[in-house]
Amino acid sequence: MAGGWNEVVFKVWKDGFIDLMELKLMMEKLGAPQTHLGLKNMIKEVDEDLDSKLSFREFLLIFRKAAAGELQEDSGLHALARLSEIDVSTEGVKGAKNFFEAKVRQAINEASRFEEEIKAEQEEKKKQAEELKQRKAAFKELQSTFTQ
Repeated sequence: MAGGWNEVVFKVWKDGFIDLMELKLMMEKLGAPQTHLGLKNMIKEVDEDLDSKLSFREFLLIFRKAAAGELQEDSGLHALARLSEIDVSTEGVKGAKNFFEAKVRQAINEASRFEEEIKAEQEEKKKQAEELKQRKAAFKELQSTFTQ
């Protein structure tokens, strides 16, 4: 479950929102995939500013509604509240905030490591391309000595 949070939370805090695709990924990682319409309905149920994405405040509203028994048991939001790693009713908003900040730090560290790996791969490809270019030039030079 933690892997899903890391991936999604990093994306969420990168722009401050959970959009439809990020919610889709989150629900899949939690083992409760939803249909496109189901995801839209999940967002719609707590989207106070009607921007079709969830802010941190709107995300916390999911847990508030779950604690108040305002979510249908078969809804995606109920599954999200039940399957998540944080119990906002026990931890409170500050606990949830600390949880997400810790997950963001972890995700950023993983993302940095991933970026370093990508850069290393790109450098290796550049090096290989340059070596290939040099071998071709050397071959052409050698070839020209035989054709003269």
